[in-house]
Amino acid sequence: MCGIIGIASKENVSSNIINALRKLEYRGYDSAGIAINTAKKINQRKVKGKLDNLIYALQKDQFDGNTGIGHTRWATHGEPSDKNAHPHSSTSVSLVHNGIIENAAELKKSEEVKDYHFESDTDSEVITALLTFYLKEGLSHLESVQKTISSLEGSYALAIIFSDSEDTIYGAKNGSPLVAGTNGVGNSIGSDSIALSSVANKVCYLEDGDITVLNKESIEIYNLEGERANREFVEIGINESEVSKGPYKHFMEKEIHEHPHAVGETFRQFIDYDKGTITISNINLNFDKISKIYLIACGTAYYSCLVGKYYFEQYARTPVECDMASEFRYRDPVIDPNALCIFVSQSGETADTKAALDYCRKQKIQTLSIVNVKNSSIARDSDHCIYTKAGAEIGVASTKAFTAQLSVLLSLSIHLASEKKFVSVEENIKLCKEIMQAPLLLEQAIERSYSLKDTAKAIINAKGVMYLGRGTAFPLALEGALKFKEISYIHAEGYPAGEMKHGPLALIEKDLPVVCIVPPGPLFHKTISNIQEVIARGGKILMITDDETLESNSENIWEVFRLPKCPKSIEAIVYSVPIHMLAYYTAVELGNDVDQPRNLAKSVTVE
Repeated sequence: MCGIIGIASKENVSSNIINALRKLEYRGYDSAGIAINTAKKINQRKVKGKLDNLIYALQKDQFDGNTGIGHTRWATHGEPSDKNAHPHSSTSVSLVHNGIIENAAELKKSEEVKDYHFESDTDSEVITALLTFYLKEGLSHLESVQKTISSLEGSYALAIIFSDSEDTIYGAKNGSPLVAGTNGVGNSIGSDSIALSSVANKVCYLEDGDITVLNKESIEIYNLEGERANREFVEIGINESEVSKGPYKHFMEKEIHEHPHAVGETFRQFIDYDKGTITISNINLNFDKISKIYLIACGTAYYSCLVGKYYFEQYARTPVECDMASEFRYRDPVIDPNALCIFVSQSGETADTKAALDYCRKQKIQTLSIVNVKNSSIARDSDHCIYTKAGAEIGVASTKAFTAQLSVLLSLSIHLASEKKFVSVEENIKLCKEIMQAPLLLEQAIERSYSLKDTAKAIINAKGVMYLGRGTAFPLALEGALKFKEISYIHAEGYPAGEMKHGPLALIEKDLPVVCIVPPGPLFHKTISNIQEVIARGGKILMITDDETLESNSENIWEVFRLPKCPKSIEAIVYSVPIHMLAYYTAVELGNDVDQPRNLAKSVTVE
C-alpha cells in the first residue's frame, strides 16, 4: 500500500525521486520522505501530509546526489506523523519499507537491538535497527541484508542505502510487490512499473525471496538460496499519457470517460471476427471438465464477481460461489477438485486475493486470474491469466477496471456456455453483436450522466444514501454505495430491493435519498412495488432506468435518470456509468480529494 522508489543514476536523482513519488500518490498515503546518499553521508527529509509538504521542505534545505530512495506512507503501525514517516535511518543505513513486519514487537525485544534507540512507532524501524547491528558485527552490506530479512515475518518490499556505499541500493521482496527497472542512464527499483515509467524503459518483476543489488551501471538479483537469478526484463509498456490527467480535473473523471475504450479493447480480444462469435482462445483450459466456479476478490472486484455469478449461472448453467478473498481461506472451504477458482484484481497485487490464490494452489485446484497489470504477482502465480485492457487506473475509486472485469466475466461465461452446448453458435453470434454495441452505449451513457451534476447538489447534505436493485442490479447497488461512501464520505448502503421489508425499511425517513437501479425486464414491476414501499415512508427516489420504461413516470418519484435502451447481456456494464458519475459529482461538490480519498489506498498489498 505504501509506495517505494530507489534510483541509482549517472545524474542527480532528487527530482526523479519526487516525480516517481508523485506517480505513487494514487496508491494512497499520509506522509512522504526522501533520503539521498552523498559523500558518505545520508541526508533525509520526511514530513506528514501531502508530497507538496516534502517539496516545500526540500526547497528550504536542498541536497542532491546520484543515489537515493523515497517513500509515500500509508499508516499501519503508528499514526501519520513526521517521526513515523519513512525513510528510517541510522548513521550507517537508511531504508524505506512497504508491508507489515508481523514479529516487530518480538524483534524489538531481541538482544541484537537492545542498544538501538527507536525514534518511531513503526514496525519498519526494527529493520533499520537489525541492519545497523549486523554492520557493527562486521558483516558486509549483502550479508547484513540477508541476515536481517531471515529474521522477518510478514511482508516487505525494501529499498536500502548504506552511508559508506555511495552508489549502491539494495532491494528485497517478500509478499509485497517490487519491480526493478533500467535505462541507459541508471537503474531503479519501485513498488510498480508506473513509478518507474519516467526512469526506466525495461522492468523486471522480482519474486519472493529475491534480493537485488543495483548501481548506475548494473543490476544483480539473488534468489532465496543466495544464487544469482536470471530474471526477465520486459518493455515497461506505459506511456506518460496514461499516467496524466489530460484535460480532466481528476483521474477518476478521466477514467469514467475511458469506460468505452476499456470495455471495447477488453471485448476485442475475445471476438472471432471470421465467425462473429465470442471465443477465449488465449488460454489452454479444458472447460468441459469444470464442475463449479469460485469467484474470489476484494472490494469493487468482488462486486464484479457478484455480477459474474449471474453470467455463469444463466448462460453456462454452472454453479458459482463468490467469496471475499479476505475470508476465503479462513473458513477452510471444501473445494470441488474439478472446480475452477477465478481471482479478480485490478492491480494483480491485492494481498488477500494473492493469499487465497496461494491456498488454492496448495490444494492443487485449477486457477485463473483476471487482472489489469501484466506480470503482476497474481498473474504470474495463476495457472491461467486473462488481462483486462483498461490501461493504467490511477484513481483510488475503481471505475473503468470494474466494467473491464465485467467484460471478461461475460465473455468467459459465453465461451464456457458454448463449450458446454448451453449456448448455440447462433446465440453466440447474437450475443457477440450485442457486446459490440457496448462502447457506443457507454459513450451515450456518459453524455447523459452530465445531468447528474445537479442531482449531486441536491444530496450533498444527506446523512446517508441507500442503493437498491434486483438481479444484476443488486451488485450494482453495492458498487454504487461503495463508490459513493469512499469518495463522498457520506454513509451509503446497497441492498436487494426485495429485502427492504425484512429490515432495512427501518432506515427510511423523510427525504432520505434512495438510488434505485431498475432496468426493464421481468423484475421491473416487482422493483417498482419495492420503490413504492420506500416512497410511502418518505424516501426520496432517484430511479435509474431506460428510455422505454414509461411506467417509471410513477407518482412521487423524485427524479428519473434515463439510459439508452441496451441489450440485457451488457446492461450491468452500461448501468455502471451513472452510479460512478453520481459518486464523482457528489465528491466534487463537497470539495473532497476525489483521486486520493482519506484513509484509502489503491493497491492493498497488506492483509
